[in-house]
Amino acid sequence: MNKNHVSKISKQLNVRQEQVESAAKLLGEGCTVPFIARYRKEATGNLDEVAITSVRDTLSQLEELDSRRETILKTIEEQGKLTDKLKAEIMAAETLSKLEDIYLPYRPKRRTRAAMAKEKGLEPLAEFLLKQSDQSIEKEAEKFIEEQKEVPDAKTALAGARDIIAEKINEDAEIREKIRELFSSEGRFVTKVVKGKEEEAEKFKDYFEWSEPVKTAPSHRVLAMRRGASEKLLTLHIEAPSDKAAEIIEERYVAAENEAGMQVRAAGEDAFKRLLSLSMETEIRMETKKLADEEAIKVFSENLRELLLSPALGEKSVLALDPAFRTGCKLVCLSRQGTLLYDDVVYPHTGEAKRKEAEEKIKSLCEKYEIETIAYGNGTASRETGEFLKAIDHGRDIPVVMVNESGASVYSASEAARDEFPEKDVTVRGAVSIGRRLMDPLAELVKLDPKSIGVGQYQHDVDQKKLKAGLDDTVISCVNSVGVDINTASRQLLTYVSGLGPAIAGRIIEYRDTNGAFSGREELRKVSGVGDKCFQQSAGFLRIRGGSNPLDASAVHPESYGIVEKIASDIGSCISEIIANRQLVSKIEIDKYITDNIGRPTLLDIKEELLKPGRDPRKKFEIFSFAEGLSDIKDLKPGMKIPGIVTNVTAFGAFVDVGVHQDGLVHISELADKFIKDPMDVVKVHQKVMVTVVDADPERKRISLSMRAAPGKPAKPKQSSQGNENRKRNRKPENKKPKPDKKNKNPNTFGEGLNIEL
Repeated sequence: MNKNHVSKISKQLNVRQEQVESAAKLLGEGCTVPFIARYRKEATGNLDEVAITSVRDTLSQLEELDSRRETILKTIEEQGKLTDKLKAEIMAAETLSKLEDIYLPYRPKRRTRAAMAKEKGLEPLAEFLLKQSDQSIEKEAEKFIEEQKEVPDAKTALAGARDIIAEKINEDAEIREKIRELFSSEGRFVTKVVKGKEEEAEKFKDYFEWSEPVKTAPSHRVLAMRRGASEKLLTLHIEAPSDKAAEIIEERYVAAENEAGMQVRAAGEDAFKRLLSLSMETEIRMETKKLADEEAIKVFSENLRELLLSPALGEKSVLALDPAFRTGCKLVCLSRQGTLLYDDVVYPHTGEAKRKEAEEKIKSLCEKYEIETIAYGNGTASRETGEFLKAIDHGRDIPVVMVNESGASVYSASEAARDEFPEKDVTVRGAVSIGRRLMDPLAELVKLDPKSIGVGQYQHDVDQKKLKAGLDDTVISCVNSVGVDINTASRQLLTYVSGLGPAIAGRIIEYRDTNGAFSGREELRKVSGVGDKCFQQSAGFLRIRGGSNPLDASAVHPESYGIVEKIASDIGSCISEIIANRQLVSKIEIDKYITDNIGRPTLLDIKEELLKPGRDPRKKFEIFSFAEGLSDIKDLKPGMKIPGIVTNVTAFGAFVDVGVHQDGLVHISELADKFIKDPMDVVKVHQKVMVTVVDADPERKRISLSMRAAPGKPAKPKQSSQGNENRKRNRKPENKKPKPDKKNKNPNTFGEGLNIEL
């Protein structure tokens, strides 16, 4: 294990080196993040999933850096140019950019202007100019005139020498570092609309003539500007003060105010304009894109976590509808286990006769299949369908719940849906997905590509490999925190269980289909491909209800069963009697059972599990209803206070469904009566909120909402004057354009690009 890596990660995470070493060792042994976080707390000193994931990712980055370092050392050594001093500089480089700066002079390159000048023998003239003596540069340059080498006069010779100096300045690691810092600290994004593309680029209107500092540009605006440029609707540049760049270069290279010094100064200007500025612009573009990607992936991952961990209705018989007008509502009845029992189409929106027929059909089905809850999707005709369903008199209370159907159409056309329902069309599969999503959002949503769920921010613009890795981590974390019933789980759900993967998940399904339900966790070992390591990593996250051992339905790992048996014996009871028995569990003195392998953290977890075996960490399910009488954006009036449900959270605010087929935006400045840096500090996906309508524009399909006590009016401060300043800064003025940046010709400093499809 690389001690330097451990030391760096320890400082970065502010944890002890032993914790990092233990986490790295376990990861190296093939342990998963959820397993380490849950069942190896003693080894890591209680590091959580976030810290362990950071250890894993940072180790990978440092290993990549070391790999690049070795390649560079080998390449320079093969050139015969590796000195002890150069090797020390390479070994000391802690960032990839620093490493590449050192390597730049030795990097194989195409035939540059400087290379051609050197071929003409002009390198000694360049060295002469750099010394900046008072000797005549004309006379010195004349010594290099050679017609056969295409140096007809002193002017050509001096131009070639300047090209050599410009390349030397460009390859100077110290200069590059300072110019990079200049671009980072004082660089500006500058965008303009491509001439003649104004109409086509309407969704990028905020950026038609836009400028803002690189260091403060938020991730969503960086991605919006880049998207506009990639679609060739905007031009995008990063500019830095050329006068300050000149000062940096002159301080290091211009030593005299004479003819030679003037030549060096000219070479420096050329180096910045032709080489350095372009190189640094590319670097800053890449770095800001990387940071914007990280922020977007973080936002997406947090939204996805909230959606996956949405409250589950549980095992209830459900009648689900996929709403539509002319083509009818596809209807399905599902058992408590989510099995499709019946499907049909009803037409409640095509005339009174059809509506009555649909009503009688639904009443009959609810009675026949003992339906406990009715679900309907939130797409086209959802509000009308919801009102129709709620008006049906069943003679008993059957809750009617609207379900977010984002991605249901993707699932209905997927291989997984075709495998399960080969003879059903996509509309039936979609309705099944809506019903199951109500029963258990996590189990159903894992069947989808997370990107299709619709809770991201510019997800199609970010690094897709990193996005997938980040979202996979989130899904794995959620699945394992809830636990999976091995006897009812789908292949897709089992795939995300710690230590399994798609191949073994498929074999578990095959084994289950052939041999029936698993009777205990130990039976998992009979599945082909499940060895000791796989069993160790997965068993604690798999649940078997009603099995031979009551602990199999809990999060207690099989490796700890012996301890639990001893605990039960010591208090004169048996495991089945202890479980969920607060009186008996309270008698457990956990310190008596601490060993070299099992410490207090694990014993506390065991005690908690015995109290609430297999406890679902998700919140309790609650039925939500929109305001009555609102079905269209035209029904919304400024000042209305109405309930809504958060459908997406971005860096610039939250989107809220208020039941009118169009989500409204609560801008970050309208989320609270105080300064908000991160919208996720205030709202989460699937959160139920009360909002005030600020504006509704049917033509543009835009709804502006607020969660402030008094939208558009500053509330009485309950904090310091500084806090009040923060509030003023964060609040978006109503009906008034904010003051523009001094160098920003566009007065709209928000520039969210809200027209842009997220």
